Amino acid sequence: MTLFIADEIHWYEADGARIVATIIKDRPDSEFSGIILARDEKERYRWISSTDFFKSKIEARAALRSKINEIIPNLERKRLQGDNNLKPVDFFTPLEKTKQPLNPSFLSLTTLEGYSPAKEIIEPMMRWYEDADGNFIEQFQTTGFDSRIWELYLFSLFTEAGYSIDKSSAIPDFCCSGIPGKFSVEATTVNASRDKKGNIVPPPTISTKEEFMAVQRDYFPIKFAGPLTDKLKKRYWERENVSGKPFILAIQDFHTPIAMTISRDALPTYLYGIREAENSTQENPAYETIEFHKWGEKTIPSNFFSLDGAENISAVIFNSSATISKFNRIGLQSGFGSNRTRLQRFGTAYINGTVTEYNHRVSEYSKPEMWSEGLEVFHNPRAIHPLRMEMLPGAAHHFLMDTGAIESWLPAWQPIQSFIKITVEQTPEETESNLTT
Repeated sequence: MTLFIADEIHWYEADGARIVATIIKDRPDSEFSGIILARDEKERYRWISSTDFFKSKIEARAALRSKINEIIPNLERKRLQGDNNLKPVDFFTPLEKTKQPLNPSFLSLTTLEGYSPAKEIIEPMMRWYEDADGNFIEQFQTTGFDSRIWELYLFSLFTEAGYSIDKSSAIPDFCCSGIPGKFSVEATTVNASRDKKGNIVPPPTISTKEEFMAVQRDYFPIKFAGPLTDKLKKRYWERENVSGKPFILAIQDFHTPIAMTISRDALPTYLYGIREAENSTQENPAYETIEFHKWGEKTIPSNFFSLDGAENISAVIFNSSATISKFNRIGLQSGFGSNRTRLQRFGTAYINGTVTEYNHRVSEYSKPEMWSEGLEVFHNPRAIHPLRMEMLPGAAHHFLMDTGAIESWLPAWQPIQSFIKITVEQTPEETESNLTT
C-alpha cells in the first residue's frame, strides 16, 4: 500500500553500503522525506530511521545526510531489529553434508570472476527469499540449480512489479498481492530426459532446417507437456490460498544449456494446439489446428488449455532470457561484481514489432534491463479467473482469438534469443605474464 502513498525519488549509500537510504515524495502533500535502512541480524536491509517531511528535496537531502552521520557511530546497535535470532544463511559455501556433486553452473557462479556480478546481486536478494520447503540451499548447489535460479528470477520479477509475496505456505511457490490484485504461481522447469538407469538421454541432433522444424513441431511440445501436465494433476486451485483468483504456471526450458533460446515457438504451439501454416507471413499470419504431437513411440494430445481442469490455469508464463546471464547483466548494470568483467549481449528481438538482430555491450551506462524484460504471458482463453494484462506490466501478452489466430501485445523491445559473451579484462602485468608463458 505504500505505493499509493509515496514515490521513491533518489537512492543513496553510505559507510561502505552498510547504510542505504532513499528520498521519497509524499503523494497527498507533495512533501519530501528521507528513509534510512541498514542490514538486520540476517543481513537484510530494513528501516532504522527517517527524517521529518520538508517542502523541498534539498532540505530533505540535508536532513538525511545529517541523520546518517548521526547514526553511523552507533550503527551496530541501531541496525538490530530484535525480532529474530537467526544468523545469515550462507548460500555459496558448499555444504559438507550432501551426497550430490556440486552443480557445474553453481561452481562457475562461485569461482569465476566473470560471474561475480550475478553472485553479488543474488547474495542480498537471497536474504529475503524465504525457504519455505527447507531444501533451497542444497538444491541450489547441486541437482536443482536451474530450477532455483528460475524461482529467484520469479521472486525478482514479482518484487519489481510491486507485489508482496506470502511465503507462509510452501505450496504453491508464490502467492502475490499488490495494487493490481492477487494471483498465485507455481514454477516448473523442462529438464533433460533420463533412462531407467538415470542416465541422461541425449536430445535429437539438429543439423538441418528440416530437423529443426521437426523438433519444433513435436519434440519440444512434448518436452513442455511433461512438467505442465504434471502440475495440472496436482489441482492447486483447490487449495484455500489459491482458490478464487488467477493461478499461473511459470515454465522455463533447461533440458539443454541453450534450449530456452530455440524452443520458445513450440510453447504456444502446444498450449493452443495450433501452428503457423506454410503460407503464413509476418504481415498475414495463418494458423492450422494440431491434434497430437508424436516423437518416436510417444504421442500426446496438443492444446494444453483444452485439457480437463486447465480452465483453472489463467496463463502460462515463460522467459527465454531468464537464466543466470540475466542476473549477471542486471548485477553489472547495478554496480555489482568485478570492475574487470565485460559483457557483450547479442541475439534477436522484436524491436517495435519487427524481428531484428542486436549486439551491444552491457554496462552501468546502458539502458537498465528490467526483470520483466523478455517475459511472455500466454493467456488461457478458457480461464475461469482471467489474468489482466496490467497485473504483469512490461511483458509480452498473447491471446488466442475466436478466429483461431494469436494476437500479441509486445513491448517496444522484446528479446527472442539472448546470448552473452563474458570476458575479464586483464591488467598490463597479467597480459605480459601470459605472453611470456
